[in-house]
Amino acid sequence: MNNPFQRLKVLGAGIFSLLLALGVARFSYTPLLPLMQEQAGLGVAEAGWLAAINYAGYLSGAWIASLINDLVLKDRLYRIGMIVAILSTLMMGLSTDMTVWAISRFVAGLSSAAGILLGTGLILNWLIRHNHRSELGIHFAGVGLGIAGCAAFVALLSQWLDWREQWFAFTAIGCLFLIPALAWLPPPDTSGLTSTGQKMQDSPPSPLYLRIFMAAYFCAGIGYVISTTFIVAIVNKLPGLAQQGNLVFLTIGIGAAPACINWDFIARRTGDLNALILAAMLQIVGILLPVVVDGLTAALLGALLFGGTFIGMVSLVLTMAGRYYPTRPAKMMGRMTLSYGAAQIIGPAVTGALAITFGSYNAGLYFAAAVMAVGTVLLLVLKAIERRDAVLRP
Repeated sequence: MNNPFQRLKVLGAGIFSLLLALGVARFSYTPLLPLMQEQAGLGVAEAGWLAAINYAGYLSGAWIASLINDLVLKDRLYRIGMIVAILSTLMMGLSTDMTVWAISRFVAGLSSAAGILLGTGLILNWLIRHNHRSELGIHFAGVGLGIAGCAAFVALLSQWLDWREQWFAFTAIGCLFLIPALAWLPPPDTSGLTSTGQKMQDSPPSPLYLRIFMAAYFCAGIGYVISTTFIVAIVNKLPGLAQQGNLVFLTIGIGAAPACINWDFIARRTGDLNALILAAMLQIVGILLPVVVDGLTAALLGALLFGGTFIGMVSLVLTMAGRYYPTRPAKMMGRMTLSYGAAQIIGPAVTGALAITFGSYNAGLYFAAAVMAVGTVLLLVLKAIERRDAVLRP
């Protein structure tokens, strides 16, 4: 018999793993970026390169995840990744050397992949195996809570702590998140059967579908990474919005926290692809609002739209990937994230170059919106391919 409390406990492990691996190890860098530029001498281009290096680590982790079929090994690497998330956060406060920071951001990227791919895959496998609905909205609430929590934490502690001390404070909080992230996730079942004895079988999509899907997800990665990495610095430089960047970043997190649950409900009614297309269109509006319309209200509305869509797209895509491969969900998740991760290397580097050329990060948002528009068109193409494949399927 399924235990609803056990389901919530497993999903709780996922929430805390994302709070740790993405919130503490990854997203804390965004609200701390202006502080590090002011107090630690971090330059504009160097800030972009550190973000790109973080995603190089994430991409490396995605590549590893795509190669591993053994659930026991995935579980072991997930647990190692959670510990690495703590160590990478500690490293940021121990030095002002660019090489040390680069190493920290790379291994933080590896830990992010462990949380969002290996952890998510293990949780989805558990849900399917125990005949629960294969939706990850509750699990992915950890991303939005991580963003909002980091922004609120930095806003509060900046009154008393400098940039270095805040990295140490994040390390301490990460240690608290580590306990449920490890303890509440059961060891994987390798039997290949659900709890009611049914055989779990993979039903992969066609090669053309997968290639277009990966291209569309690459575009989503560009849209995601530029805003989440640079939005605080962008908003702080907009007319009349000095020191409001952290509030906007907090609003992104508030928008993101319930977003995946909302998109689960939308997808039930519209279908996964229609939900992805709607999310992409709304995300374009959210990306552009702060630089197209003046004022704090537009920036906050854009943040809510962006926060309410970007993580919903990730949740929908990874859930779809897991449904295609229920016996080894991290396999397609890893392949999809290779394209998403490649975008996250290219995006910050391009934005840094645009910032040097145009004197601000604003051009990066226009670039992100244009690439997202291409991705939306690809999702529309994917609907036609899906119909074709349904006809050709025996």
